[in-house]
Amino acid sequence: MSLSLNPTSFSFFLFSLYFLSLPVGTSSLPVVGITYTHDPRHDHDHTPPSHVASTVHSLKLSAVRLPESDPSVVRDFSYSNISLLLNIPNSLIPAIASNRSNALRWLYHHVIPFYPRSKVSTISVGNDILDTSSDLADFLLPAIRNVHLGLRDLGIQKISVSTTFSFINIMTTSFPPSAAEFQEPVSELLIKPLLQFLDDTNSSFLVNLYPYNVYRLNSEIPIGFALFQQHPFNYRDDLTTGVRYRNLFDMMVDSVISAMAVAGHESIPVIVTETGWPSSGDASEIDASPAYAEMYINGLVTHLSSGLGTPLRREGVAETYIYELFDRETRQGTDSGRHWGIMYPNMTRKYNIPFSGSVRTGYSRGWVRMVGGLFTIVALWLLQ
Repeated sequence: MSLSLNPTSFSFFLFSLYFLSLPVGTSSLPVVGITYTHDPRHDHDHTPPSHVASTVHSLKLSAVRLPESDPSVVRDFSYSNISLLLNIPNSLIPAIASNRSNALRWLYHHVIPFYPRSKVSTISVGNDILDTSSDLADFLLPAIRNVHLGLRDLGIQKISVSTTFSFINIMTTSFPPSAAEFQEPVSELLIKPLLQFLDDTNSSFLVNLYPYNVYRLNSEIPIGFALFQQHPFNYRDDLTTGVRYRNLFDMMVDSVISAMAVAGHESIPVIVTETGWPSSGDASEIDASPAYAEMYINGLVTHLSSGLGTPLRREGVAETYIYELFDRETRQGTDSGRHWGIMYPNMTRKYNIPFSGSVRTGYSRGWVRMVGGLFTIVALWLLQ
């Protein structure tokens, strides 16, 4: 049968080829979650933990990070379908490193009574020990291994184990990302062996990443670059890779990715365990304001929901946790520590941020290619 090519069917054919050319593989938008810290020792923590799960659900957030990992709070997330990232305190690291039974004891208290009704996805062994407990560095990897082996002893395969670092405490530079490496001697002594463990166990690299802090330390960074603002000249070029960066968050994430590549592990997923912008602070923090905080969080969620990833990693970060759910009055240090929350302690919202686009969609590029193939078959039939 001869082909009769009319304009309508030919356009349809080209349209189907566009879908067919999309990359193969399963991908989804990064998970956007929130940090919730419950400290029952302080009477002015007015938020009932039992209400937190419903509050997170109403915000349409799909993940929560629990730095304290209070068992009662873990229980409150039962059947919520909200993913949980738990944390083991720094103070327990030496004991867990010395004996796997101590790891099992923690798991029996914080995980086993609630899992899988409570959807625990990751356990961080310690948080930023290089800043607060650097003497624990030698114990960290043995502790991580014991928690991992403890989970396997219990027949649990789907909870990954890692630790959390602070960007400022492990990176040599944030720009250009192509020049970024992990600081020595911690890179050779701790991070490289950890990366090998993460690679072997399909786990993620966890990092607290605050553009606010890097912006404050570098006066040449424009405020709009830190706040995801789109301006014609609001960019920085990495001349080595030819990559153009439109925001500080991507630049910092790609610095971590570059440093992992230098260490020989370029494909490990990255989870941003803390990021945010304070709504108020002490007299020296003139950029800690409600307007800037809302701009940062809104820009972050919009960027992550766009599916653009970062220049060096198309899928971007695997998960990002905003710091934090409620303003607190108990943090030590500068006043800004009291005002990072996206809600007030009385559970009213501070900002109008549309989190609905941040829920994992399960969008599959393989599925799109299949649909494109069907379009092509139909187009070829029309050409006959």
